Amino acid sequence: MIEDTVRTWVAGWALSRQTPVPVEKPWGLFVEVPDNPAEVGRHVLPAAEESLVRAAAGAVSEPRTWLKTPAEPETIEPWMPDGWIVAWEETGHLMATDLLATNPVAPEGYTVTVEVSGAVTFLRVLDATGEQAAKGQMATVGDAVVVDRVVTEEAHRRRGLGGFVMRSLADRAVSDGAVLGVLGATDAGRALYETLGWKKHATLAECIFEPLAA
Repeated sequence: MIEDTVRTWVAGWALSRQTPVPVEKPWGLFVEVPDNPAEVGRHVLPAAEESLVRAAAGAVSEPRTWLKTPAEPETIEPWMPDGWIVAWEETGHLMATDLLATNPVAPEGYTVTVEVSGAVTFLRVLDATGEQAAKGQMATVGDAVVVDRVVTEEAHRRRGLGGFVMRSLADRAVSDGAVLGVLGATDAGRALYETLGWKKHATLAECIFEPLAA
């Protein structure tokens, strides 16, 4: 179910970003996001019901609070009270896949480092000089992993490093007993992940409380 996938994503995102544990609310989950100038916290609603969206948005008084829910932005826009702005450019995609091991090999000239801190695995791809060329991380939530912060540095793009990072994380997850992968993707990320077998399960509409800008 989409609601379960959203909850897995939130739990893993919080672990990956080292935020406080998500707090249950009548409409879903709230995650405090410390030390982030663009976002003080986020309400994530597993179900995009009008009454829940209105209740969550109406409970917010602090600017730079975000609200995310699996719906098309145009669907929830009429439900948002004054002060809320739909972040059209931030609209995301909730994606998932059944994990498979593919035994990826690093492209020539690159090496890989892996660090594990609690439930989070950090993978970095280094070039011949030891500089970071690409990275990604994942957090384990039960028998699932939530993939996060997959980035290829501009000078190393179009060399297959993004796909290599994703496959390497999947291999490690499978070896640790995980069976499901979940992530929230941008438009650009979605294009890559779909080539690797990931499926979109829902659009993630995103809104920001900015009363002075609305």
